[in-house]
Order: sequence, then C-alpha cells, then structure tokens
Amino acid sequence: MVVCYLGIGSNLGNRGKFISLAINKINKLKGTQIIKASKIIETEPLGGPASQAKFLNAALKIKTILSPTVLLKKLKKIEKELDRTKTVRYGPRTIDLDILFYADKIINRKNLKIPHPKVFKREFVIRPLLEII
Repeated sequence: MVVCYLGIGSNLGNRGKFISLAINKINKLKGTQIIKASKIIETEPLGGPASQAKFLNAALKIKTILSPTVLLKKLKKIEKELDRTKTVRYGPRTIDLDILFYADKIINRKNLKIPHPKVFKREFVIRPLLEII
C-alpha cells in the first residue's frame, strides 16, 4: 500500500453532503483506506464565473493498492455518481476530487499530473493538507 493525499471541493448544491458522500465512496474503494481527514473549510472560488458560490474544501490522507491511473479513474467515477458535470473551466461543481500526491511519484501525462501542478499555489489546498501531513 502507498500513501496518497487527495483534495476535495464542492460549491454546488448541498456542499457538505457531497463531500461526505465522496469521502464515504472513497473509503469503500477496494484496497483503499482513509487514514486521516482534514476539517472542512469554506473558501472563495478561484477563477471561473464571478457569480459562483463559495467552496467547501478538505483533504484526505489515504493508503491504497490502486495505481495512480486506476485511482484517478475511480475518483472520476465517484464524481460522475455525484452528478459532476463539466461546464466552464473552474466553474461550479457538486464535487471535485484531485490526487495531490501519490507516494513519491512524479507523473506528467496529459490527463494525470502528480504532484498536482497547482497544489502549492492554492491556499484552499494547502491549509487542509498541512492539517493532515
């Protein structure tokens, strides 16, 4: 098993419920266990439409046997199950799940970049992450 860190965000609908549902679904992934979860914080949206609601954000520390690619596919499936639809870049969403770190791996593919390229530029990621590291 490897240690990974995930970012979670929601700013559409019942934000807290979407985050809770996502955490429960992540914890049920085969070969995956949540080790620690940060507090949920409320933050202003960064980019996207000016009229969108504030986000709730959190971070998770997990252990998993899933490869980075399989983990990403599973997270995208959870987003779809929780009605995530892509509209505009940085737009409102029911849930957003990101792999921030995956062990000590560095991956630079079109659809998967680890560490997440903007992890150190976003306070809404850094604050929850620092809490669980």
